Amino acid sequence: MLNRLGGQLPIAAQEGKLPTFVRNPVPEPEMQVTSSTNWPFDIRPLSAHLGAELIGVDLVQGVDDVLFRAIYAAFLKHQVLLFGTQQLPPGRQVEFARRFGEVQIHVMNQYHADGYPELYRLSNLDENGIPTGKHPDRGTLAWHTDGSWQRVTGQATILYAEVATSEGGETHFCDMYGAYERLSPAWKTRIANLRAVHNLNFSRTRRHGEDPMTEAQRRERPPVDHPIVRTHPETGRKCIFLGDHAEYIQGMDYEEGRALIEELNAMAVHADLTYAHRWSPGQLILWDNRCVMHRATEYDPATQRRVIRRCTVLGEVPH
Repeated sequence: MLNRLGGQLPIAAQEGKLPTFVRNPVPEPEMQVTSSTNWPFDIRPLSAHLGAELIGVDLVQGVDDVLFRAIYAAFLKHQVLLFGTQQLPPGRQVEFARRFGEVQIHVMNQYHADGYPELYRLSNLDENGIPTGKHPDRGTLAWHTDGSWQRVTGQATILYAEVATSEGGETHFCDMYGAYERLSPAWKTRIANLRAVHNLNFSRTRRHGEDPMTEAQRRERPPVDHPIVRTHPETGRKCIFLGDHAEYIQGMDYEEGRALIEELNAMAVHADLTYAHRWSPGQLILWDNRCVMHRATEYDPATQRRVIRRCTVLGEVPH
């Protein structure tokens, strides 16, 4: 089925149902573990098009320059990287994040954790480890890219699972290179020079309005505009840069712009370009915010236990 500009809608959108994504697959023959003479670890693809598990990397022991260069090359190539189960202290996570660049200190300081302002903890547990029944941030349930609401946007995000649910609470990732490449020529022409305004207060209020930003937080992070189509600064590839923080489009009627953003966000998600991760405690995932959108999935915060630590590394101004 084609949309009104001749682009192919994702199959799930055509059928009016949620897509089925690849979840922590058992490797098929073409997705078996491979080794590289240039990298000090083995690689297992997470799906046919997106993501890889790095086997044999112990982040607890620290990352030297040789290992980091190999991790960074894999990061640019695979976009989403999974590291196997390990007991990673908060300080080691921050140390690893700092290898990539300046680590964001999130304006929502109520989420800061473990004495490190760079850490952002999402937990539904009270001080006794009992589920509270409250979701820590429902904004994470919508497709988005971290830090798009600031002028210098997120480069890498690093999630570590302290406690994982037995049902729900997955994290999904979708390739925005592929999303752009699947647009029709008419769509590419239409959005080539458009800029969207990203606003944390907008997304926070509509998704998690019971705990809004304070006035001081809103002043610290005013809305910013970015191109809808950005060029990755290291690979040179074009990708869609939108997500749930995008509120409206410059120079366009507000409601018309809202409708266009929602349409593009829906078109950008393709089941075969998406990897859905079911967490185990002690796993760490790293991804490239410049060319990947992500979201968490629902879980029951009254019965399930979920604690995730996050670091986001700042990148550059999109162009």
